[in-house]
Amino acid sequence: MNSKQGWPSKTFSSRKCSRKGKCFMDEGLRQQAREWFERGDHDIETAQLLYKEHGYTDAIAYHIQQAIEKYLKGYLVLKGQRPPWVHELDTLLNLVEKFEADLYPPFIELCEKATRYYIEDRYPPGPPAEYDREEIKADLDLAWQLVRAIRGKADL
Repeated sequence: MNSKQGWPSKTFSSRKCSRKGKCFMDEGLRQQAREWFERGDHDIETAQLLYKEHGYTDAIAYHIQQAIEKYLKGYLVLKGQRPPWVHELDTLLNLVEKFEADLYPPFIELCEKATRYYIEDRYPPGPPAEYDREEIKADLDLAWQLVRAIRGKADL
């Protein structure tokens, strides 16, 4: 185990097959994916609450990015992949695309934009970023769509 990340140091198989050829998902991977998704739920729900309560748009944007990152990494775990130690959502979406090509086109722009929310806009110099509320709402709605799509494909 790589203790820094809590993941095995090698890619692991997400399926086990019986002698009769019937395959099933490894319960350990399913549990790890559920844990990633649960943390992602905390972020997307926090973003939703902050939006509803007219919270800071930079905080909403941060939680949007975090939710997407955790869902993409959780899906990779479910597929037996060790998620890379990155925050670039387009990189993660490219890895997920190998399993779910239909997720790429509708969500690549969101992933590129939300990566900037995390990397470019979070730290000084300069004041905290302020985003247009309508734009943040559109990104939040699209993030919910991505979360639901991954949940549906994960079938947990």
